[in-house]
This record gives sequence, C-alpha cells and structure tokens, in this order.
Amino acid sequence: MSKILSAVAWPYANGPRHIGHVAGFGVPSDVFSRYMRMTGHDVLMVSGTDEHGTPILVAADEEGVSPRELADRNNRLIVEDLVALGLSYDLFTRTTTRNHAAVAQELFRGCLRNGYMVEETTRGAISPSTGRTLPDRYIEGTCPICGYDGARGDQCDNCGNQLDPTDLIEPRSRINGETPEFVETQHYFLDLPALADALKQWLDEREASGTWRPNVIRFSQNILAEVRPRAMTRDLDWGIPVPGWEDQPTKRLYVWFDAVIGYLSASIEWARRTEDPEAWRQWWNPAASGEGEALSYYFMGKDNITFHSQIWPAELLAYDGRGDKGGEPGEYGSLNLPTEVVSSEFLTMEGKKFSSSKRVVIYVRDVLERYQADALRYFICAAGPENQDSDFTWSEFVRRTNDELVAGWGNLVNRTASMIAARFGEIPQAGVPTETDLALLATVEQAFGTVGDLIGRHRQKAAIAEIMHVVGEVNRYVSEQEPWKLKADDERERLATVLHVTAQCVVDCNLMLSPFLPHSANRVSAVLGGPEVAPMPVVEEVEDLDGGPSYPVITGDYRSAPGWGRTPLVVGTPIAKPTPVFTKLDVTVVDDELARLDQ
Repeated sequence: MSKILSAVAWPYANGPRHIGHVAGFGVPSDVFSRYMRMTGHDVLMVSGTDEHGTPILVAADEEGVSPRELADRNNRLIVEDLVALGLSYDLFTRTTTRNHAAVAQELFRGCLRNGYMVEETTRGAISPSTGRTLPDRYIEGTCPICGYDGARGDQCDNCGNQLDPTDLIEPRSRINGETPEFVETQHYFLDLPALADALKQWLDEREASGTWRPNVIRFSQNILAEVRPRAMTRDLDWGIPVPGWEDQPTKRLYVWFDAVIGYLSASIEWARRTEDPEAWRQWWNPAASGEGEALSYYFMGKDNITFHSQIWPAELLAYDGRGDKGGEPGEYGSLNLPTEVVSSEFLTMEGKKFSSSKRVVIYVRDVLERYQADALRYFICAAGPENQDSDFTWSEFVRRTNDELVAGWGNLVNRTASMIAARFGEIPQAGVPTETDLALLATVEQAFGTVGDLIGRHRQKAAIAEIMHVVGEVNRYVSEQEPWKLKADDERERLATVLHVTAQCVVDCNLMLSPFLPHSANRVSAVLGGPEVAPMPVVEEVEDLDGGPSYPVITGDYRSAPGWGRTPLVVGTPIAKPTPVFTKLDVTVVDDELARLDQ
C-alpha cells in the first residue's frame, strides 16, 4: 500500500470562509482521504490557515487590531468551521508557528545556496496614501497581452500569462482604487527560467500519466511559455524574515512562498507531535516510503493552479538542485513533487460570483448553524464545481436535500429499520435467497469497485451519482417485494430474507456514502446496530513546539475506519424504532435565505 499525502489548500485568515472555498479545497480532499484510508493506504492529510501578507494587514487596520490578533481570531473560527464540516485532517495548523518559519527559511536557504534565488533591483508598488507595499494580487489593470480589464499584478486569469504590476495598463489598487507608486527596491527572485526545462519534463510526465484534469495540465503547460524570474520577498513588516536580511525588518518572504511550504512544514509538525519526529519523510523523501509508493495530491480552486503546478514544484526542484544550475539537496533531502494537482472550478451563488464586500456570500458557519453539515456536503459532492463552474442556489439545495437525501436515501434507511424493529426487533436470519435477492446483493457489492475507482480518479460527482443510483435500485426492490404484506406465519421466513437483504444493502450503501456523508453515516450505522464507520476530527489546544503562543489544531485518529467492501450483517443485532436521519426542509427556506442576501 502507498503513502498518500493529501495536501489541502490553506484557507486565508483574513476572514471566515464561505461555501465556495470549501467546495474547492475542503470537501473533495476529505472524500478522497477518507476513501484512501478505507482502502488501506497510509494517508497524511495536512493544511492550516495562511496568515501572512498584506491582506491581513489591511483587514487588521480596518478593525483597529494587530495582525496577530486578527489571525488568531480567524484561525479559531476557521478551525471550528472545518471540524463542524467533518474534514478529517491529521493536522490542520497555521503559518505563524515557529516550526513553519524555520522550514520556510530552510527552503529559502537551499534554493539560494543552489543559485536559484537571485538578488535584483526592481520596482515595487507602494500605496501613496499609506506608504505600505501593495502585493501583486492587490493591483489590477488591463492585461498588455490580451487586453483583459481585470488582470492582476501577478497573472491574467483570462489568458493565463504571468505578469508584473508594472506590466499592467492603468494599474490601480484593489484596496482603494488609487494609482500605485512604483519605487526601486531590492528583492530575491526565484530563477524560474533556470528551472523551466525541469518543470517541462515533470509536466510532460504528468500529462503522459493521463491522471490530471485536462484544464489543469493545459493551463500549467501554457504558463511555462512566458516564464520569467519571480520575486520571492516583499517590503512589509508582517511575515517570515528573509534569511541574510535579518537587519532589514521590513523585508519578508513572499506570502505565497511561505504558504505552499506549509504542506511540508505541517507534515514535519505532525511528525514532531508523534513519537517519531522523522516520520514525515515517509511521505516526502522518495527513498523513505518503504515498500509502497509515496504519492501526493494537492487540492485547491483553479485560481491557485499557478502556485501549485509551477511555483511550488520550482521551489522543490531548486532546493533539490535539479535545475540548469545543478546543486545539492538541503537537510530535508530530495523532496517529492506533486503526483497530481486536483483543481476544482469556481462555485457561484445565485448566478453571481462570491463577494463578501458585495454581500454575495454565505459563510460555512451560517450554513452549519441552520442546516445539517451533510446536506451541504451532499450538494458540494453531487453538484459542485468539480470540472466546470457550478452555481449554488437555495432552491436547488432544498430540492436535493428533500428529494435525494430525505425521500431517497433517508426514507430507505428509515423504513428498513422500522420494519425490522416492528417485526423482529433484531437483524433476522435470512432464508434461502431468490435470484432477485442475489442479483440485488451482487449489484450493490459490485458498486464498491465502480465507486472506488471513480473516487480514486477524482470523479466524485459520478461516484456519488452511482451510489444514489444503487440506492434507487434497493428502494425499487423493497417496493416490489412488499415486505409489509408478508404477515402470515408461512411467510415469515420470506419476510426475514427480504429484510435481511435490504438491511445488508443499506449497510453497504452507507459504507460507500461514508466518505461523502460522514456525520449521517455514523447515525445510519447506529440505527442498524453497527459501530462508527466515519471517524471524526477533533480540535486540540496545543503549545507551539518551539516556544511560541498556543493555538488550536485539527487532528484525529482515523484508524478505526472500516475497510472498503461488504461487511456481513450480524444476525441478532438489536434494532430499535428509528428517528429520521435527515431533516426535511420547508420550501420557505428559499425565500428566507434570499431575503437574508438582500439585507
């Protein structure tokens, strides 16, 4: 079996996260990780809050608090929300730990030592009104290549080309609309041209594997055409100090340099919190993974492809000395490049792009306060932006909850348990099965292979659609067999057989649904007298390993997850009269929620 690194995009801590965020990075990574654990792979799922950079400073200034105070508050909010959603991180940490700073600085030193960090004089953008550095992404203007009005200072989302703020026509600050002032400043640049050949070879290998989503591999290859050095330091006072420039307190590592390094630093922190502080190497060093492979999957939205298919791999190649300039790995050794960048498209809301400032937004916390977590997870899995943009509407959320979760799956669970409780009080012993019984059992059991293959290839919408199709087949079987009519003494064995077959199919379907719907999977299993099938994450308060402030992390012990496949029922297991697993929503929810958006 393989070592599987689930590297999940780091939510930015300038505010709470909305459902568009978790549709891109959160739920898809959790479904994949839970499934991989159930198939016997050794999974390490890591992430944390990204807490450096100018946007944190801007938000803190607006509230009149320090950047650390703002980051602390939003870190805790995000941790609580992601745990409530059931995301099974082995470690969800933050970028303001001393461990993370040390790892980021080691990566920088390694790239510098190998010659891939080059010091240059450049022109940086300054806000005339505040004197503060404006990051590339906080400057907009017209793209000089394709003419798109709305290109950012780091890239144009329309044509995909890498840009500098000075390239933009009529640049303006996204913070207050003013024209930035450009001044000379010294920065370190990652020498991407010296790494381009190695990047191309790696991307060509990934294309040949046939596993990457076409939009991701095409975009990643296209951005190599105009590759050029990219600044990896910034002029600001909130972030990780630049090694060698400790005497310059306003020089910091670029937030996107330190953020992607978080996948490595979180793995190292996780290991340091175990009995084996070197355990992280099994997922990161090619020679340390043991008998199986070490594979890594990076989950994010499509606006982050550049940083995960170009910048982060380039940093790893530079640290390893695998570019045109050669070099040797640093103390962390040769580090694995991503096996796959799993990028989702965008989720819109009621036909509009999410925007907190324009109140076109619904935060994860608000949804979970009013609705079941698995109702949101189901919508994301069944109708989310997996390979194309999709739209969240309240009417569709209500429809899918009521028609598919409540009337389809929930009804099957409820009537199965109700009939068993009423007629036997326990899982009955089946009699001789008919061909119809055997055919249904075979159909459901075969679905494990089909569904598992789809999840493994990141086709989660197709996977959950297949499960719901099987649920429909089981419902049809119950309707055709009409067990409620089997009341005579000589029909009792047949009744026991039908209910046993139905219960076995429900248990099977529930196990297949457990990566998607972990909260309800545990409730369904309890209804049928079974154990927890979806281990859940917890929040722990921890001390900084190197003497910094304490903070909350998400972690969990997921070893009790059952295997991926049929588990035979235990005859005689007591079954009580159930209560509904899912909550039916009133249609007035739609008007109520739309009214909230207008407030």
